[in-house]
Amino acid sequence: MICNRKTFLILAATWLFCGWVQAAPVKKIYNVLQYGAHSGLSGNNAKAIQQAVDAAAKTGGTVLIPAGNFVTGPIILKSNVELHLADDAALLGSTSRMDYQVSTSIISAVGQKNIAVTGNGIIDGRGAEVVQDAIMLLRKGVLTDPEWKIKRPTEHSRPNILLFLNCTNVRVSGVTIKNSANWVQNYKDCDGVQISNIKVQSTCYWNNDGIDIVDSRNVTISNSYFNASDDGICLKSERADGVCENVSIINCTARTSANGFKIGTGSLGAFKNIEVKNLTVYDTYRSAVALETVDGAAIEDIRVSNVRAANTGNAIFIRLGHRNTDERYGSFKNVSISDVKVEVPAGKPDIGYPLEGPQPKVPPHNLLPASIVGLPGHPVTGVLLKNIEVSYEGGASKSKAHISLDSLNTVPENATGYPEFTMFGELPAWGLYIRHAADIDLQQIKLISKDGDFRPALVADDVSRLRIDQLDVPTSQSKTVVVLNKTSGQQLTHINLPEGDSAGIMIQQ
Repeated sequence: MICNRKTFLILAATWLFCGWVQAAPVKKIYNVLQYGAHSGLSGNNAKAIQQAVDAAAKTGGTVLIPAGNFVTGPIILKSNVELHLADDAALLGSTSRMDYQVSTSIISAVGQKNIAVTGNGIIDGRGAEVVQDAIMLLRKGVLTDPEWKIKRPTEHSRPNILLFLNCTNVRVSGVTIKNSANWVQNYKDCDGVQISNIKVQSTCYWNNDGIDIVDSRNVTISNSYFNASDDGICLKSERADGVCENVSIINCTARTSANGFKIGTGSLGAFKNIEVKNLTVYDTYRSAVALETVDGAAIEDIRVSNVRAANTGNAIFIRLGHRNTDERYGSFKNVSISDVKVEVPAGKPDIGYPLEGPQPKVPPHNLLPASIVGLPGHPVTGVLLKNIEVSYEGGASKSKAHISLDSLNTVPENATGYPEFTMFGELPAWGLYIRHAADIDLQQIKLISKDGDFRPALVADDVSRLRIDQLDVPTSQSKTVVVLNKTSGQQLTHINLPEGDSAGIMIQQ
């Protein structure tokens, strides 16, 4: 065969391409129907689905949940297996609590790598039904739980939906996750987690955090929606030597009966290099953004930006407490929260949830401000708030609660209390309250009270090196708008107050 240079190059490219195609393995599909799974609303397909997973794990492959309803108990994912839910596929958690003996999660993996849950289908935990079955078993003594009669069955008695422990390269995308009896999804001690384009709809029972990242590294959560009867997006550290590190949360929305984005409450180890960007929060009972260390954790290099929150109980809550019984105290370093706009209503913002957040166990109080609060001798340090606008409905009344400016020390420390913005009861400011803090930068802060409030807009108590540049309080019922109590090293520039800078600022020792 006569072959010129052009023909030779075409043939060579074709041979190389064909060789590449042959060399690139195509993932084998393991349809659960081939392993005995049956669609419908009865039965339990856990055995058939597990057989498909075990088969796929031998060489790596995709386990397919086809269109239809498939009831299942616990499924244990294994390395190099992708569980894919087809369009119109629904994986339904068993409503029999006794089916969750192998694992208290519908889908779990321990110590695995390269695992995934993907597709446009639905995973429905049917949490309300399984809790009712658990309560019946508790009444009969089949299950034991010392707390269920006092409050509700503990988390150990209620299954969650996804649990990945000590796994590497985890991917969850596209799926809708519904109706968990407990935490919706928990990624604990993992390295390399990618969550994208998922939808969480879980308001059927308590402790329904939309997503929990616990002592995990290199995590991305993007383009996802969380509607949960607890915190929306939550980072935790449950070991003194644990750390949540290199976490990015981008383009997400949270509707919750607790906090939109939260670090804590579990805060034993550390949180480092966390980025939250483009977050929308609404109908949220507690805080749009909450950063809490109460068990000794270090919180470092945190960047939160571009947050929009409406109908939200509180804008920003930053707390250093001491709930742990040892001598360790938490710390803050290099925390930046910027480009935030929040609307705080007068009423309870999560009204209408099937399970609303509980009323605070503190005396009656007026609307509460954003707050940065440490402890005596253990200040919150290194926090920047920039381009923040918070609009409050207002309407406070002294007959409901009142802390006079000469009794600021009556605000309780509550060092061991559960951290949430209501934990101190009434506060002496309506816009921003800072106590036991150092190296605090406030830039381009606007505080609005629509219906007025008798309290000052901003109170700083026991603060060192407070820098305020561009504070705007358009209206104020109180002639005293800013109070600096036991505060040193302050720098105040471009302060815009109704009565003028000098008239509206009170400095007291």
